[in-house]
Amino acid sequence: MNDYLHNTIPNLKPFNFEHHHDALLINQQWVLVNGISNKKSVYTFKADNVLEISTKDNEIITSWNINIQNTFTIETEDGSITVEAYFKDDDILVLNNQAKEEFALYINTTTYKDELNSIEDINTFLREKYKKKVSTIIYDHEFYYIEQSKQFGPFKVEELAEKVKSGEISAYCFVKDVNEYDYSKRMRIEDLIREL
Repeated sequence: MNDYLHNTIPNLKPFNFEHHHDALLINQQWVLVNGISNKKSVYTFKADNVLEISTKDNEIITSWNINIQNTFTIETEDGSITVEAYFKDDDILVLNNQAKEEFALYINTTTYKDELNSIEDINTFLREKYKKKVSTIIYDHEFYYIEQSKQFGPFKVEELAEKVKSGEISAYCFVKDVNEYDYSKRMRIEDLIREL
């Protein structure tokens, strides 16, 4: 069953009580992605093992428990289910059903300014999230550039942008991350600047 989940969503981190429980799970508003086109459901896990499930028309109060490590038991309308909990990122939670090859995907919207009510909203959320993450990584990282068969650097993207702006170097120079061995990715300074 775990192979199915990990092949579908790679790089999941198992729930870790010390790291995830208080900081990321409890009292957060988790929007269920599965079935959002039909009905939006918001799950809030409370510290006293209460689970609030809110929809537009209804609120259900039920319970949840941590069994061992990353395994939870959740009481639903259909009875008790056992799930393994994973995080893709700090605001993406996956609950993998232990009895079936299916999982539920949740997005934490507690600090998100817009509503998630549709697949389009989710796509926008993910696009903004990862674009911001890439920009942050690029902004803080250093790169070498090659010009006329000579390598220079490392420089932050901001420094490279200034060199391009002043005409000192071309925006079409190839760059490589400080951790890469060569320029085989064929990335140019202009590609980095565009991501900022």
